[in-house]
Amino acid sequence: MRAGDTPAVWKLDRLGRDLRHLVNLVGDLTKRNVGLKILAGEGASIDTTTANGRLVFAIFAGLAEFERELISERTKAGLASARARGRHGGRPFKMTAAKLRLACASMGQPETKVADLCAELGITRQTLYRVVGPNGELRNDGERLLQRRAPFAK
Repeated sequence: MRAGDTPAVWKLDRLGRDLRHLVNLVGDLTKRNVGLKILAGEGASIDTTTANGRLVFAIFAGLAEFERELISERTKAGLASARARGRHGGRPFKMTAAKLRLACASMGQPETKVADLCAELGITRQTLYRVVGPNGELRNDGERLLQRRAPFAK
């Protein structure tokens, strides 16, 4: 950007992660004689080329950081509450205990084709060999899978 330019930003919270970053960025822009215009959101119609605009920017930047911190605290509290109720987020595992038992029995038989077994179970070859050995023996990840409680169980 050149001196005299005034870039436009959709919302104030899209410009930086925290108040210090926003203030430093606007300070750097001001030193280079570059303005800043906020188009929408809490800081709508802020123009940092004026004293009033810089004051309003500082106020809204503080409010935006405060709001972001509140959202973060609420999210962490919600996750902790869910964990306390025995719920864990994330994608469900493809390999279940029932599939594991079937895989162990099938891999123990020499006529089993690994590609067919993987297609039937809906897993990849890597997933299969991570939990079951070529002769049907249970591996460490397979043992952990059997010891793990079912997700979302009450």
